[in-house]
Amino acid sequence: MPRSNSIASLDVAYHLHPYTNLRQHQERGPLVITEGRGIYVKDDAGKEYLEAMSGLWCTALGFSEERLVAAAAKQMRRLPFSHAFANKTHEPVAELAERLIALMPAPMSKVFFNNSGSEANDTALKLVWYYNNALGRPRKKKVIARMKGYHGVTIASASLTGLPANHRDFDLPIANIRHADCPYHYRFAHAGESEEEFATRLAENLDLMIQREDPATVAAFIAEPVMGAGGVIIPPKTYFEKIQRVLKKHDVLLIADEVICGFGRTGNMFGSETYGLKPDILTLAKAVTSAYLPLSATVVSEEIFAALLTQSDKLGAFAHGYTYSGHPVACAVALETLAIYEERDILGHVRQVAPRFQAGLQRFAAHPLVGEARGVGLLGALELVQDKATKASFDAKLGVGAVIEGLCREHGLIVRPLAGDTIAFCPPLIVTEAEIDEIWERFGAAFEEAAAKLGSA
Repeated sequence: MPRSNSIASLDVAYHLHPYTNLRQHQERGPLVITEGRGIYVKDDAGKEYLEAMSGLWCTALGFSEERLVAAAAKQMRRLPFSHAFANKTHEPVAELAERLIALMPAPMSKVFFNNSGSEANDTALKLVWYYNNALGRPRKKKVIARMKGYHGVTIASASLTGLPANHRDFDLPIANIRHADCPYHYRFAHAGESEEEFATRLAENLDLMIQREDPATVAAFIAEPVMGAGGVIIPPKTYFEKIQRVLKKHDVLLIADEVICGFGRTGNMFGSETYGLKPDILTLAKAVTSAYLPLSATVVSEEIFAALLTQSDKLGAFAHGYTYSGHPVACAVALETLAIYEERDILGHVRQVAPRFQAGLQRFAAHPLVGEARGVGLLGALELVQDKATKASFDAKLGVGAVIEGLCREHGLIVRPLAGDTIAFCPPLIVTEAEIDEIWERFGAAFEEAAAKLGSA
């Protein structure tokens, strides 16, 4: 138990934690992070950790970018708050909207600002429904997501999420949400089925699903370019090309969830560029401010905006929005973040160091406990298995992923265990080649300890 009168004890006494085993937290207490510098953070005992998850896939510029601090302070002094309701605006929000539209991987028209990735996807769902009502298609409301996809934790976005833990005892999913096949070649391909053949089968299955549901009732399909929290699942070759043909055939909108992939993570500004997506709606968050302040956006095509405009004429107002939509301080930080990405050629840097990161990841691929090493850009994962030949997973009760994560902490490395004993890596985009080597050195030491423990067990 944490010592009394400490931050840890206060936390246990009063703080309800997200995504935490609440009983274990009561017994063990938290890891208290107190400061950060570059890609490293320190705890309240002064121990330093290399943050190989960018916090939660988000702190792209590391933990001590003074320009972002200065941008926030400057805006805070000038205009700490203003809203966008009833025709009001301010400089940072208008400039940021223009900047984001210019960066889009497909032609887009307008940006709606939210505060989190969950809200961005929640907004996307509402806009899809509003859009089809504007077009006189009240039955075209179903949205297809994918098993193991992750889109957030609000009621709607958690319903889109294809992970059972996000549904159990929350009375989810809500109506009109469907889940299609997960494009997880390692686990779900048939014996001898190539990536291209697997992609063809999944596209055919999606076509059949839409036909079963009735195309007149299916409104949209939502997908992450790379599935993050579901296991860092890389789409099989030709997957999105074939999926988009099906969507076009049935007049189904494509929503690209770029919350993790956006702003350079895959080696392009957006994962949609990496995998050839042409979305009608795009959602973004996390790295847009390097997570220094909460901000997200839902970006829509001109076709969708035109329908919103018509419906607003009919109803008198577009009645959706948040108090903090386009908060001026968050927008100012986002503008400075985008300026840094451009001035420092962060994309060029990612492309330069990503091969070293991926090579380090692949060095573990042959290990008897690693079923698959997969990744793209500065994003990667190792899936752990009990039997490499059969792909048999460990008994979930063993908590293998959590064991390895704990040993990584002991070696001064923060990673994230995902469902299915998959260890995820997502270092800040500013990581150097020397720091990449350090990630794999620290992980290797922790992994060998874990392998020894598992072997003796």
